Amino acid sequence: MRVFTYSQARQRLSAVLDTARKEEVLIKRRGGDTFSLTYKTTSKSPFDVPGIKTSATTQDILDAVKESRSRGAEQSAADVADSAAEQ
Repeated sequence: MRVFTYSQARQRLSAVLDTARKEEVLIKRRGGDTFSLTYKTTSKSPFDVPGIKTSATTQDILDAVKESRSRGAEQSAADVADSAAEQ
């Protein structure tokens, strides 16, 4: 645990924050008040994304996925036919 006076902390705030990443930091004011500074991590999931507002229903989304997949299958079949024709 490191202890800084208010004046030291103010003058070297960047260094104080870097120190707080590794250990607790105390900042003491002239009047005797003491403040504790600790680093706080936030664990977020990569799947934690904000939602969107839409009027699409579940069925609309399923239909779009089905259509997309059928277009992909048609394209793959066309690619295979083109490849066979070239040989």
